[in-house]
Amino acid sequence: MHESVPGPSSPGSVVLELGPGIGALVLHTPPELDGREIEVSRQGPAPAGRTHAQVRPRKAGSQTQHAAVYPQLPAGTYTIWKDTTTPAATVTIKDGQVTTARWPEPPQPRHRPTQTHPGPGEPPLT
Repeated sequence: MHESVPGPSSPGSVVLELGPGIGALVLHTPPELDGREIEVSRQGPAPAGRTHAQVRPRKAGSQTQHAAVYPQLPAGTYTIWKDTTTPAATVTIKDGQVTTARWPEPPQPRHRPTQTHPGPGEPPLT
């Protein structure tokens, strides 16, 4: 079975119902995550199961941004999952509001100083 990937969302095509105890999350991602399903789960004493949303191109005026939209999330603190076992970030959803977050950038490699070795006939480095 072939599953089609939806094209970019048009402006105003996402409807969010917000209210007491309910918020939403817009997770901005790099374009490389287009089509990926990203899961979130509520933290707390009685954590809920995971819910997921697909990263899609979203048109905003003349620009296109990639994002996953999670409508109707109960207010609380959520884990955004990088994969099935690795948390990527934590976000707090407030009732009656849309929370925006960014997919974390990969850590930049630390710069290691280059060691120089003396050439033949040169004195050792001190």
